[in-house]
Amino acid sequence: MAGDRPADRPAKRRFGRKGRPGPHPGGTGPQDTGPQDTGTPSDGRGDAPHPPHPDARDDERGRPASLEAAPQAGPPTRARRLDAVRQGVRRSGEAAVRRSGEAAKATLGFVADRLIEYAPRIPVRDLTTLRAQFPGLGPEQIADRLVAGAANGTSTVGAGVGAAAMMPVPPALPAELATEIIGVAAIELKLIAELHEVYGRRPPGNLTERSAAYLGSWSQERGIDVSDPSTINAALGGRMKRELRQQIMKRMVRNLPNLMPFMIGAAVGAVMNRRDTRKLAERIRKDLRARQVPWDALPPQPRLEQPGELPHTIPAELRRELDR
Repeated sequence: MAGDRPADRPAKRRFGRKGRPGPHPGGTGPQDTGPQDTGTPSDGRGDAPHPPHPDARDDERGRPASLEAAPQAGPPTRARRLDAVRQGVRRSGEAAVRRSGEAAKATLGFVADRLIEYAPRIPVRDLTTLRAQFPGLGPEQIADRLVAGAANGTSTVGAGVGAAAMMPVPPALPAELATEIIGVAAIELKLIAELHEVYGRRPPGNLTERSAAYLGSWSQERGIDVSDPSTINAALGGRMKRELRQQIMKRMVRNLPNLMPFMIGAAVGAVMNRRDTRKLAERIRKDLRARQVPWDALPPQPRLEQPGELPHTIPAELRRELDR
């Protein structure tokens, strides 16, 4: 018959939907009545999902759906935004403080190293030279002349740095401040050394040892007690450098107004440096007067060694003040 299938032709197996049994190869099983893939779009009415077959495996069903709603990140509230801003500002502030602290340490170390390097090169007049330059004057009169000259010198340095900061450039301000500290300290170190000569209290040792002792005197703002060996030893030890950095920090803080713009800093720097130099000299002279040795009682003292040349980086104005 026309509808019969040849016996030697294998039967085509029809595949139904998952979970439903397919037709028996012999054609006696249940027929698939669902929509077949005929290449035409379905209208959706016969595509309703069928319940899973009881014999189907769990891995064929997929993951069970959860009825709980997934957590949704809500829009940031005003409190959250403010907290984020505060955290950002705090982190920025901590980074700025850390950078400024590192810069301050670097500046202090630079100034301290330059002072230790320049101290043995500062020209110092001995007592014989001072008495020849100021004939007929006693110790107090010569000391007054020395203090007045040093005050004028530091005032000139302060006015010069203040004039350089007339139109301030923030990156250059630390360098200008360091230059002023070095210049003022060099003039005051020369004053301290010559005051010790006038009052007959030259510290023992060679040029390097005496320079270290004068640095210790400048850091502590007091005269050197040559009769106490611990004073000299402390000036030559590691404590001197710590005290030197502390004194440099104090001077930097006091000299910050010198960097005010529009020539205001020049006037402020001149007045403040003159005042600070006179205060320092008064403290040194007070200590030296208590242990003063009269000129007639002084043993013969050798002439001071000639210091090395000052670095070429020192400004010409400061060089003239130190060579006077």
